[in-house]
Amino acid sequence: MRRRILILSLMVLAVAACGRGDGVLSRIKNDGNGPDEFTVLPTAPLQTPQTYNSLPTPTPGGANLVDPNPRAEGVAAMGGNPAATVPGAIGAGDGGLVNHTRRFGVTPGVRQELAVEDAQTRRRHGRVNIFNIGPNDDYTDAYKKQWLDSQAEQSRMTRSGVVTPSAPPPE
Repeated sequence: MRRRILILSLMVLAVAACGRGDGVLSRIKNDGNGPDEFTVLPTAPLQTPQTYNSLPTPTPGGANLVDPNPRAEGVAAMGGNPAATVPGAIGAGDGGLVNHTRRFGVTPGVRQELAVEDAQTRRRHGRVNIFNIGPNDDYTDAYKKQWLDSQAEQSRMTRSGVVTPSAPPPE
C-alpha cells in the first residue's frame, strides 16, 4: 500500500513539474521584442562589390541589395524584364506611348482630385433605403446613369459603319 502511495505521489509530482514555467512554449503569438524566426527570409549570399563607391546610400527602412523581390524574380523566370516591376519606372518600349498620352499636358494630383470628386458624387447620390433588401452600394447608385449599354453602343457603331468583329454577346 505504501508503495502505491509513493508511486502515485511521484506521478503527481512529475505531472506538476511539467506544468511549471511561464508557458512560453505554449504561446503561438510572439509578443516580445526579439526576432521572430518565421519572418526571416532567405536572401542571396553576400557579395563584395567591385568598388565600394558604387554602393547606394543607405536609407532607413529601404531595401537591401540582397533582399528578395519575388515579383521581379518571377518576371525574370518567365523571360521578362525585372526592371519593369519598379514602380514609377517607364520601360523603354513604353516611352513612346507615355509621351503620346502626355502631349496635351498632365494634371498634377489628378488622383487626389478624382478621389474628392468621387466622394462628393457618392455622398450626393447615396440614399439610405431601409426597404431595399440585398446588396446595395452607393457607388452603383451614383454612377448607374453613366454606365455604357454595350448592346446599344454596338448597334450605334454598326449603323455608323464601324466594323465590330468582337461584339459582346447579347444578354
